[in-house]
Amino acid sequence: MSPLGSNRSYLIVTPCRDEAEFLQVTIDTVAAQSVRPACWVIVDDGSTDATPEILRAACEQHDFIKVVGRQDRGDRAVGPGVIQAFNSGLESVNLDDFDYVCKMDADLELPPRYFERLMEEMEKDPALGAVSGKMFLRHDDGTLEHERRGDDHAAGPTKFYRRTCFQHIGGFVPMVGWDGIDGHMCRLNGWVARSIMDDELKVVHLRQMGSSHKSIMHGRMRGGEGKWRLGSSPWYLLATAIYRAFDPPYVIGACGMVFGYFRAMLRGIDRYDEPSYLRHLRRYEWRALLKGKNRTTDWYHDQIRAKRAAGGGS
Repeated sequence: MSPLGSNRSYLIVTPCRDEAEFLQVTIDTVAAQSVRPACWVIVDDGSTDATPEILRAACEQHDFIKVVGRQDRGDRAVGPGVIQAFNSGLESVNLDDFDYVCKMDADLELPPRYFERLMEEMEKDPALGAVSGKMFLRHDDGTLEHERRGDDHAAGPTKFYRRTCFQHIGGFVPMVGWDGIDGHMCRLNGWVARSIMDDELKVVHLRQMGSSHKSIMHGRMRGGEGKWRLGSSPWYLLATAIYRAFDPPYVIGACGMVFGYFRAMLRGIDRYDEPSYLRHLRRYEWRALLKGKNRTTDWYHDQIRAKRAAGGGS
């Protein structure tokens, strides 16, 4: 174990519902971490499969695991339901007891130094508020395929936060699109949010991102609705859909995203409408359309670091 683990503690909170298929793999890879969590709160959000039995066995085997149970509400409630379950986990501990907090899904396979490496990145960059590795799918032949996502935020299945940053942005917004809002809230409040491509940070996602327990197409439509809810413009949504057209299910998934966005618009579904956030988002999206998303993100992060170096940071 590196010296880093002796003076840095992290909390994991994992909302889960009916994850018996993948949960044990996730438990085993967390238990095998070079620096284990000080506490891992797993919130059983009304599971009806073998998830409770797996969690009971895990608690008996690992003293850092704590289970919080929630009443079955009848179905998997994505978006706000996930964050409500996450917040139930947070309420069961004193967040100030930890240096870092991670919202993590229950269908992941982590490399052994994953959390240690994330803490090393945090120590190297005081402006870094939220970080993750990159997500991959494993094919039947054992090869890994990168699930293409931008570098501008920590990946939704494993968002690792500096506690002070997490508290500064007010946590996660309980709505569909929460995992896009938080990265912009970081930059708005003077923090860097990013994901890193590194061999020691390759996370195997046992269920494809952007899919759902219903279907991949349903997940794509939900992603489009999320873009509407987080405040994205139609132009930015269309540019995103064109980019996503090259991900499976090819083209049709992008169409699902566009459909989900405009369906939400026509239905008048509520959006996240905090004024300073929306001003920031509009500037970011227009700059990204004109100059490219990665260049735009790098520019914002350079501005944040320069401000901190001049003594005006968070």
